[in-house]
Amino acid sequence: MSELASESSARPALIVSLRTHDIRFPTSLELDGSDAMNPDPDYSAAYVVIGTDAPDGLEGHGFAFTIGRGNDIQSTAIRALESYVVGRRLDDTLDDLGGIWKAMVHDSQLRWLGPEKGVMHMAVSAVINALWDLKAKRAGKPVWEVLADSTPEQLVDLVDFRYLTDALTRDEALEILRAAEPGRAERKAELLAQGYPAYTTSPGWLGYDDAKLRRLCAEAVADGFTQIKLKVGADLGDDIRRMRIARETVGPDIRIAIDANQRWDVGAAVTWVQALAEFDPWWVEEPTSPDDVLGHATIARAIAPVKVATGEHVQNRVVFKQLLQSGAISFLQLDAARVAGVNENVGILLLAAKFGVPVCPHAGGVGLCELVQHLSMFDFVAVSGSLDDRVIEYVDHLHEHFVDPVRIEDGHYVTPTAPGFGATMHPRTLVRFAYPDGPVWTDQLRRSAS
Repeated sequence: MSELASESSARPALIVSLRTHDIRFPTSLELDGSDAMNPDPDYSAAYVVIGTDAPDGLEGHGFAFTIGRGNDIQSTAIRALESYVVGRRLDDTLDDLGGIWKAMVHDSQLRWLGPEKGVMHMAVSAVINALWDLKAKRAGKPVWEVLADSTPEQLVDLVDFRYLTDALTRDEALEILRAAEPGRAERKAELLAQGYPAYTTSPGWLGYDDAKLRRLCAEAVADGFTQIKLKVGADLGDDIRRMRIARETVGPDIRIAIDANQRWDVGAAVTWVQALAEFDPWWVEEPTSPDDVLGHATIARAIAPVKVATGEHVQNRVVFKQLLQSGAISFLQLDAARVAGVNENVGILLLAAKFGVPVCPHAGGVGLCELVQHLSMFDFVAVSGSLDDRVIEYVDHLHEHFVDPVRIEDGHYVTPTAPGFGATMHPRTLVRFAYPDGPVWTDQLRRSAS
């Protein structure tokens, strides 16, 4: 071995690069993803790749999800975190993901742009999730298993308990995790054998016509789903008609959730849900502003027994804490890429377990199904230990662009076993759907101009 090669092999591996890609998919052409607040979304990813000089050549992949315009701004925010990772020792970084999370989130100048919310917080999520992808790949395990195999002490070290201790202390979190330890092996085996329950939003996009709604509802039942979701909130008469079609198609035993995507004021939410109550909605999702904790609590009291769910736009663990403290939600819908990544979501899962509220994650977006399945599966094995009333959203869009796409069988997520977080896109996707110069978008501009 040469002296240079020997020196290289003896030196600790470093993180050497952080690269971003503006990736956008023209989903607005078919109205996939359309709802009352977002009629023409182009599902997009501000995508990050963390490179190392380790001999195995592994990279960490992550992203922040957007719906088109502004994806470039999100990518710029991710690049602003480059100094926190590039040049660091790889093993030291992966061994202290709680420390690097706090360093990025508590940056005394970047913090002013939040604090702990919005574009900068989502940028932290993309970087943290990419580091978890890298950590899991190096361990040869999926992220859910890396988390589930961690000790309670290692897990609480990931969480920033600042602002939480009036609802959840470190000691209480340790008690929750230690109480779940005895059944971990059995639940892991159950998860690998049976998967995790799913529900589907694919039939319910607001832009679909009635025939497509009816067909997709029937297909969902045939595929084994026991819950579907419909977008509502643009026109009450249309929603009554669409809910009637869905209920007649799926029958009385399939749960139908409804999702207003923040469209209503508090009073309008109550009136609208009461008008749809004859169709037995299982929950109403995002009935008003995601920041309005007291509004959600008011709605929840007024529309019972219809339940309230929210979380995909909840910006941090503090708002989730307040929603739980006030009894505003019956289902907590965390998002893998809205708050600051795996670490903060571990804290949110612990909060939900403390308050006994089921977690039913949001996954309506490119790559979100791939990520969030790991959080729910970890929750089942090592936190709540329960599948009662728990389902993960499934949307049948764009999975073919991922190296390890989700798989659904008989209405269940098939438990992933490939190492990593499932975030890695195919190289050809990063070329074809690059905005604005990838061939998919240059073709779109050419057609628009002709």
